[in-house]
Amino acid sequence: MTKGPGTLQWRGMTDEQRAMAYSPSKALPDGDLTPYIKAYAKDSAATYAMYPDMQTLVYGDKPSQSIDLFVPTSETPVPLFIFIHGGYWQALSKRDSTFPAQGFLEQGIAFAAIDYTLAPHASLPEIQKECVQAVLHLYKHAERYKLDKTRFALGGSSAGAHLVAMTCLDLPFEPNLALLLSGIYDLEPLIGTYVNEPLHLNIDSARQASPVHSDLSTFPKALIAYGEIETDEFKRQSHGFANILPDAECLEIAQRNHFDIVYDISNESALAARVFDLVHAK
Repeated sequence: MTKGPGTLQWRGMTDEQRAMAYSPSKALPDGDLTPYIKAYAKDSAATYAMYPDMQTLVYGDKPSQSIDLFVPTSETPVPLFIFIHGGYWQALSKRDSTFPAQGFLEQGIAFAAIDYTLAPHASLPEIQKECVQAVLHLYKHAERYKLDKTRFALGGSSAGAHLVAMTCLDLPFEPNLALLLSGIYDLEPLIGTYVNEPLHLNIDSARQASPVHSDLSTFPKALIAYGEIETDEFKRQSHGFANILPDAECLEIAQRNHFDIVYDISNESALAARVFDLVHAK
């Protein structure tokens, strides 16, 4: 089969139709994402309470440039899973993103949640640069934090998956895994929609910020997943990106949507088991 990003159906859509296609809550039965956002915060707060020895690291001068790091007790350096949150680059934070940590820690894997400056207070290139800086901080100080440099994995959901993909392209080392959940890898369809209002992307800047238009020849092993309950465009984006990567698995997760699929990266699901195996692998 010829590799490519798939049929670009969005080119025949109006701005309003694309806004609907790229609004993940539209696939929910009631269209309400609020319960999921509240659950992220509640479950993350429980994680912080459970692990008071968590470390907050600073990788820049801005208040938003920080990382929350959870490291399991170990005599030897441990693998690290780095999570970048979504929110269309303009919402959420690391404080909403640590709920998967317990599952990783129980598997002997450290967990780091990255914070970055949200749009419109930072442009998309600036946000991408911050994510690279955060990962490099962890890599540079791996010995201090008892982390195994040969087993650094990155993962993200929605806009976080986009940031993981772009970060992997700018790192001086190759992570052993890029976990990409319900992501968007071609940003051009967002032009003319509400999503682009704080981003101010035009065709040129959208393409520059889109991993589908990058040299992907050295992209790390990728595990791409999306929920069964997603819009067609999010599904197409996942399959399209998987098709042009050198080494990618693409999975549809039954009965999951854009917002709850992230729970399956560290629970007792088949997806979590696959994630743990790939993070541990050298």
